[in-house]
Amino acid sequence: MNLDALIEAIPSYAKDLKLNFSSVVRQQTDLNEQQAWGTVVASAITSRNQPLITAALDEAATHLTPEALDAAKGAAAIMGMNNIFYRFLHLSSNEKYRTMRAGLRMNVMRTHGIDPLDFELWSTAVSAINGCGACVDSHEKVLRDKGVTEEQVLAAVRIASVIHAIAVVLDAERVTDHQPAAV
Repeated sequence: MNLDALIEAIPSYAKDLKLNFSSVVRQQTDLNEQQAWGTVVASAITSRNQPLITAALDEAATHLTPEALDAAKGAAAIMGMNNIFYRFLHLSSNEKYRTMRAGLRMNVMRTHGIDPLDFELWSTAVSAINGCGACVDSHEKVLRDKGVTEEQVLAAVRIASVIHAIAVVLDAERVTDHQPAAV
């Protein structure tokens, strides 16, 4: 199913998501095409809904270079790891963990082959979905220090929030479609 058909199939109780998808992805003006569609891809992957991931990847392939598509996937992958690790450090009251070496490979953060600010933007969006305050703060600071506006950061987070909410609805509908009838 293509992305438009998937969005159109969203049930009426989630109509706001259809409208928001149109405004935050299709009609937004704060991000360039690569930034917007990379955010869609990274957010869909992070949200873990297979039909949404497939539809997002298919459509994003018409908006992104192969390098940008791989980088968006890389942002979702590396932040999936980092968000858990750094959220643990943030949540633990044991200060010693913060002094210890992470010991995790993060080469994709340097070798993705696209504009580093786009990768930072996608990392911020993924971190927002995953609820890692330490990573959100770190990546947002890099973006702001390098001249990305608050409007651009918030545009990416809007995309992430809508994509994630769509994944939640699609997952809920899949589950409720397979529930036995009440007796």
